[in-house]
Amino acid sequence: MKFVLSVAVATTLFLSGIHARSEIKIVTECNPVDEAAPGFEFKTVPSPARNDSATSARFVLVDGRPDSNGGRLEQLHDGLVPSEDDEPAKNFFFAAGTEGGRLLIDLGRPVEIQQIRTYSWHPGDRGPQVYRLYASDGKTPDFNPQPKRGSDPERCGWTLLAQVDTRSKTGENGGQYGVVISHSRGLIGSNQFLLFDMMRTEDRDGFGNTFYSEVDVIDAQGPEPEPIRFAHDQSGRVVLEADGGKYQITFDTTETPDLTAWVNQELAPVVLEWYPRIARMLASDDFDAPRKVFIQMKANMKGVADTAGVRIRCAAPWYRQNLKTEAKGSVVHELVHVVQSYGRTRKRGSDASPNPGWLVEGIADYIRWFQFEPESRGAEITQAGLARARYDGNYRISANFIDWVTRKFGTTVVPKLNAAMRTGEYHPNLWRELTGRAVEELNDGWKQDLEKKFATKDNS
Repeated sequence: MKFVLSVAVATTLFLSGIHARSEIKIVTECNPVDEAAPGFEFKTVPSPARNDSATSARFVLVDGRPDSNGGRLEQLHDGLVPSEDDEPAKNFFFAAGTEGGRLLIDLGRPVEIQQIRTYSWHPGDRGPQVYRLYASDGKTPDFNPQPKRGSDPERCGWTLLAQVDTRSKTGENGGQYGVVISHSRGLIGSNQFLLFDMMRTEDRDGFGNTFYSEVDVIDAQGPEPEPIRFAHDQSGRVVLEADGGKYQITFDTTETPDLTAWVNQELAPVVLEWYPRIARMLASDDFDAPRKVFIQMKANMKGVADTAGVRIRCAAPWYRQNLKTEAKGSVVHELVHVVQSYGRTRKRGSDASPNPGWLVEGIADYIRWFQFEPESRGAEITQAGLARARYDGNYRISANFIDWVTRKFGTTVVPKLNAAMRTGEYHPNLWRELTGRAVEELNDGWKQDLEKKFATKDNS
């Protein structure tokens, strides 16, 4: 697993509750989008705790407007964390288009604070954390427990404890973030109140307010922190290794126990064989396919399946009806999207053109229909459909076109196209560079060969 670990930041401050000069350390860590997993497991930052002092604390919204799509403040200290990177209801965040806000934590009594930890998770700009944290024992005569925006907390009984900013300097901000604020000598101080002044991560659009998943306050006199539990029973989760332990695949049928036997006996062997094969098919320089993949059967999901980073969600109602036909192939299609990994590496610059959807899905369906299950002939072009067929027809039609190009010009075409899309360097002229023909000319040649095939059948 790859981790992005920031250098610990130390700063010297006067803190209420200790009245002594102290060194505060801020350690931040990020699991990239395609490496983040349920449970918030980091290399250095501890996983969220289920029995910290914040669990029983009072959380108060001092300023700012919560987003109606998000969870309540209780999500920040309920002992549960999201199982996916885009679960608004499992996080607290401020309304779209607003400048963030302020949040008060009243611990109910003075606590010998050892650490303060914050966690967030989102595949885009709502992943990083940007905030100022203040602390107070609440004993000064001028103490204001709920200073609103525009009011300087340091002028009403608060002390600035830390300034946190986990945004990446490279511009890739999605992922799972953990922050630990501590003291170099072990104790931050005795404080009852904490005030978070939370800022949005970007102002290019209205969607820069962080998806905060959990806040922990570790009491030096309290119990040993226990790792947080998931939002649902994990008895339906199985973790299997592929390619000699190089890859770990998690299969989750917690919500759909009736599908457990099929997943374990029928689907798992296919995934364990084909994920490493797809990784080799789409290999490119300076790229390693994600080492961990998560496949979950969702009880009430509509549609068929979707992929976000390394997480594949499968709509159980559809799978129940297609176990003997298209179910396995649909998961192979989604595994291709995991290996494509366009979301993590394609933004080398703001001028990078978006990858064409027909090619993204065409490659996935090409591997599914022409490599995994060619005997099904699921991407055949019929004579009746030939007139409407185009290379950019998406999914099966594009897959048929890609198969024709591969047979005519070699098996390196697809990996090179895919590599270019990973780095944001795809452009239509790439077809001419790889085959000597523009994509429109290739389209004409493909259809001419199809016409010849149908004419031969008719004559026979």
